[in-house]
Amino acid sequence: MRIHDFMQAYKQVWEAQDSDGFAALFTPDGQYWNTPFQVQTGPNELARYWDRIKLQQDICLTPSVLAETPTGGIGHWNVTYQVASEELFQIWAKSTGTGLPDRQPGDPLPRMELDGTLVADLNEQGLATCVRIFWHSNASIPTAAKDRD
Repeated sequence: MRIHDFMQAYKQVWEAQDSDGFAALFTPDGQYWNTPFQVQTGPNELARYWDRIKLQQDICLTPSVLAETPTGGIGHWNVTYQVASEELFQIWAKSTGTGLPDRQPGDPLPRMELDGTLVADLNEQGLATCVRIFWHSNASIPTAAKDRD
């Protein structure tokens, strides 16, 4: 598997909300750095982390390859999804460092757009030994919060 194949598989497992499929993209000791300070290693941690995808609905991921090497590459991804639970909204708001936008009880949960780059190191079989995620700062603020003003 080359970086092109990896990016297509990443799209498939995200849109299918497939935690086991996500873990299968990695070697048994593969690492997924979802921030510079947080890493998941091995199939159990990877699948458990990816379970949060199940809090999303109507997922649409657009991947592209920015650079390719014989052992990996750099990919760009843009994803939109409907937040399906207050829990996911709280996770997102805390992870972005923006805090919770002003929402009133009963306000609809927002549709999110996130953007980022990943750097993947792949072994000879095309499995990821290490993937590092870099979030772009243009992740959208939830629509409900923007439209209230």
